[in-house]
Amino acid sequence: MSENPLMKDGLGEAAVERIIGALLSSGAHFSPKQFRNDALSTLHQHELKDRVRHLIAVMARHLPPSFPETATILSRIRDHWPDDEGSDKRQVFAAWPIIDYVAEYGLNHPDIALPLLRYLTPMFSAEFAVRAFLMIHPEATYNQMLLWCLDPDTHVRRLASEGIRPRLPWAQQLTSYITDPTPVIALLENLKDDPSDDVRRSVANNLNDISKDHPEQVIDTCKRWQADQVSARQWIIRHATRTLVKAGHPKVFPLLGFTRRPQLDLAGPELSTQHLRLGETLGISVKVTSTSSENQRVVIDYAVHYIKSNGQSAPKVFKWKNLHLKPRQCVTLVKSQTFKKLTTRKHYPGDHQIKILVNGQPASHATFELHLA
Repeated sequence: MSENPLMKDGLGEAAVERIIGALLSSGAHFSPKQFRNDALSTLHQHELKDRVRHLIAVMARHLPPSFPETATILSRIRDHWPDDEGSDKRQVFAAWPIIDYVAEYGLNHPDIALPLLRYLTPMFSAEFAVRAFLMIHPEATYNQMLLWCLDPDTHVRRLASEGIRPRLPWAQQLTSYITDPTPVIALLENLKDDPSDDVRRSVANNLNDISKDHPEQVIDTCKRWQADQVSARQWIIRHATRTLVKAGHPKVFPLLGFTRRPQLDLAGPELSTQHLRLGETLGISVKVTSTSSENQRVVIDYAVHYIKSNGQSAPKVFKWKNLHLKPRQCVTLVKSQTFKKLTTRKHYPGDHQIKILVNGQPASHATFELHLA
């Protein structure tokens, strides 16, 4: 194993052996040697998701062509699946192709496939697989997911939220729920007070997805949840509105308890240099003074306006500090921002702006010039 193992390595030779052993112990009949040869023949050539697809195809060649028959085998597999993942957390990926096999070959049998996904989801998560059923059998799947919200198993309740996220990373987007998230929010109502941190985190991430397309609907939902004064919901609300905070949506700050119209005097930003070379660090400082006779809560962030290839600039917002200011209090904030070569960003020379944001709104700025050499 390399010093920096990749996620795709979780679907390597060890995963193939685990799948073979569990399928055979669950009642499947095939040649383990032939399965192994088929699985490993090209596995190393693929990235993670292609390895999942490849292993699904191998399973299809060696399992019964009748999905109900195969479903009977898979409905026993948890009894034969090793519980000890050891120190290598990537071993959990071995269950991914087993679960997604259900989405590939069970779409015409939702009455069998959906209960099977509920059974399999503790092994990895059926959040990717269930989306195919939401698209092909939306009403039946949605009704099943409503029942999952009441399931005693935390993994199943999390599946109800995570599986219906409109913009779930790595997954196909659910365009109907991006257009109208009302059914998603109705489902989340059942999970907002879930005892599991994992489930509540999924609820928050789901709402955060929705906020990218329907900010007002998410804010209204959070206000309604907040009205009952259930303390555990406040974490969900903060996490669910993080994109709105970065975007500076004006209604989100009062929701989170920040001063609606802050009264401040800003001195700065002061920059450590007016000319910066790529690879160097820029020092940023700003002096924030409350001009109010009352306590204030404010969010201070900053945006770097990076030059693009066409000479125009685009901002990226960075978190800085949440301040609780007493009347007339003065606070100096200091930050370092490194400008270095990244695989995710190409730098271009020229004038860059640093903008200070108060509750998401631009309040002051300064300019420096970035040199590539």
